[in-house]
Amino acid sequence: MSGNLDKNQQAVAVFDKLAKEYQSKFMDVSLYADTFDRFCSAIKPGKATVLELACGPGNITNYLLNRRPALQILGTDLSENMIALAAANNPSAEFRLMDCRSIGMLDEKYDAVMCGFCLPYLSKEEALQLIGDASKIISAGGIMYISTMEDEYSNSGLRKGSTGDEIFMHYHESAYLIKALEESGFEMLETTRKESPGPDGSTITDLVLIAQRRRS
Repeated sequence: MSGNLDKNQQAVAVFDKLAKEYQSKFMDVSLYADTFDRFCSAIKPGKATVLELACGPGNITNYLLNRRPALQILGTDLSENMIALAAANNPSAEFRLMDCRSIGMLDEKYDAVMCGFCLPYLSKEEALQLIGDASKIISAGGIMYISTMEDEYSNSGLRKGSTGDEIFMHYHESAYLIKALEESGFEMLETTRKESPGPDGSTITDLVLIAQRRRS
């Protein structure tokens, strides 16, 4: 546990340090627009409530609100500097400093949970726990969105960015994530993969899963 704690603390420190650089690089989320549109269309009409995990500078928040301005979004992150940027970028949303591993303690129910690229910073055990916890706070018929980098879990390890800062990145496998979703009461709506070139010339595969909480 202490190892994971150290990895998470290291990641938070890097994101605090590079919040503005991250914002400049990742505010454009058009690569994933089709999956966000699918997520938005699956959520119930009107003032639906959305819990966003690891919201960063509010890049996904901004897209969702442009698509559906009536959404009531609570964005959460462990980086204070990211939360500050997210609030500035999305005045109509609410933001809170919170660890995604603590959502099981929430009393509220949500119509949807957005988990965009949070899993790369969670171990397999933590990712599966997150899915189980999310099932308890998503209303019947509610929607969950997960995106992560797909590869064999054993390939997880420290990765150095262009700034020289290192973060431990966890790769995840679709089979155990989908199994966890189905065992937690979700039905799969969509499984999408997007490939892009990595900094070392390798191919990065991003996995997007959209699932609906069963109504009974």
